[in-house]
Amino acid sequence: MPGARLGFNRGMSSSYRFAGPFVLRLLGAGLALLGVVVVALVVLAALLPLPGATVGTVLVVAAAGVVLLGLARRIPVVHLDEAGYRVRLIRGAGVRRAQWRAVEDVVAATVAGSRCVVLRLRDGRTTTVPVGVLEGRAEDFVLDLQRHLNDGHGYRPVPRRG
Repeated sequence: MPGARLGFNRGMSSSYRFAGPFVLRLLGAGLALLGVVVVALVVLAALLPLPGATVGTVLVVAAAGVVLLGLARRIPVVHLDEAGYRVRLIRGAGVRRAQWRAVEDVVAATVAGSRCVVLRLRDGRTTTVPVGVLEGRAEDFVLDLQRHLNDGHGYRPVPRRG
């Protein structure tokens, strides 16, 4: 799976990016919004005595915005390592960073119709990660999260007897 390292080994970190379909929806919405802004500015420039550089500047800014939206696919959104986790670019995630020792438990929840993983911290705060916006299978993310959390708390797997 691109964007995440599975096959967890102690000391290994994992990073998860936005899923491709989510980035395309974000890019589509951004393009539509930028298009409306550009059309509105061109209409204003035709009606008002605005300098030509104004329209050119907005077009350059709009093009830069499209490029930045396209680069959102490359940015890790959730990072898990031996010390803890970090969440970026997810609106309403709550606590953005914590150590594994601060995590009391992890629960599955549905928030605003989206499947989420909620990390509940010992101090009562939470981190909410909507698994549908992450690249890869939700089940793989949850297993990786559990492995990191167990390792962070010092839990060791029980050896199997064969």
